[in-house]
Amino acid sequence: MTVFKNIESSLNDNLPFVCYRKPNENNISCFFQHDDILHSDKNLNTSGFIFAPFDDNEPPVIIPKENSRFIQEIYSETKNKNNINLNLNSLTSKEKHIKLIKKGIEAIHNKKLEKVVLTRKEVVHLKENKPIEFFKNLLCSYENAFVYIWFHPKIGLWLGATPETLVKTKNKNFETMSLAGTLAFQGNTSPNWTIKEIEEQQLVTDYIIKKLSPLCKVIKSGKAETVKAGKLLHLKTKINGTLAAPISKLIKTLHPTPAVCGLPKDISRKFIQENESYKRTFYTGYLGELDLFNKTELYVNLRCMEIKDSKALIYVGGGITKDSLSEDEWIETIEKSKTIKKIL
Repeated sequence: MTVFKNIESSLNDNLPFVCYRKPNENNISCFFQHDDILHSDKNLNTSGFIFAPFDDNEPPVIIPKENSRFIQEIYSETKNKNNINLNLNSLTSKEKHIKLIKKGIEAIHNKKLEKVVLTRKEVVHLKENKPIEFFKNLLCSYENAFVYIWFHPKIGLWLGATPETLVKTKNKNFETMSLAGTLAFQGNTSPNWTIKEIEEQQLVTDYIIKKLSPLCKVIKSGKAETVKAGKLLHLKTKINGTLAAPISKLIKTLHPTPAVCGLPKDISRKFIQENESYKRTFYTGYLGELDLFNKTELYVNLRCMEIKDSKALIYVGGGITKDSLSEDEWIETIEKSKTIKKIL
């Protein structure tokens, strides 16, 4: 396919690019940048593909439409090698993460937080570094996710398959979602959600509606529903409406959502920055089309990895509430890491 030949060429020439497929579609879309300039736009006024970090004080990276070649191609390959790697989590990393979770639960019980999302980074040593093959495996494995490969020589190489929409807009109409709660798929899409997961999801929904209401002429939400993402299940509530403010203000108000940060946002973000043992960079940021063909379509950067030399850095986490159990939260991160490990 032309897409994969262009990816190989851009990697060899050390030029920025992104290729992606939207959920439940078969078109792969790509931006191949003509130079290696690092473009950014904190005001979100550029048309192109945006890759934004978790820290909203840092500028997002843009692959501008006007500085790139945009192509689309249909991809319908269904072959998938489906070889899940062995769990490589060490006892040390487990103890470290459980200690972090317990600290988060303690902060919630002390009324400092309502919810906090705590994450970790896992290193997998690669026998072979084949990013194009990894991308193909993601495409075959996760049809209902936003699947991507993104590269900039001044930042690095990222891949992912995220189930979570940050926002979609067309003209003044928008759609977003609250997504929280995680269970392993057991062959049944009607699982018994616990109070912890139901309350966590409602916290996210209520927060989004409260924050967006001043920006909207109309806003409404649906009922929580179970959705499947690979081998995991989540609770999702759709939220939509009509904007009375610029799209850029909507994006800045939404990010980071309680689903990746916590509540209250500023306090939980400070807790994360002080207690997580690494910097998230683009994990739990957002990415997607910005003002492309009069539409914006952005996704939260979950179920992702960063490739560095012969290592895959896999990022996983979960929402901590007053009802969280540290061992269960650890197991949830194991299940989430399998989403990416299976394509390596």
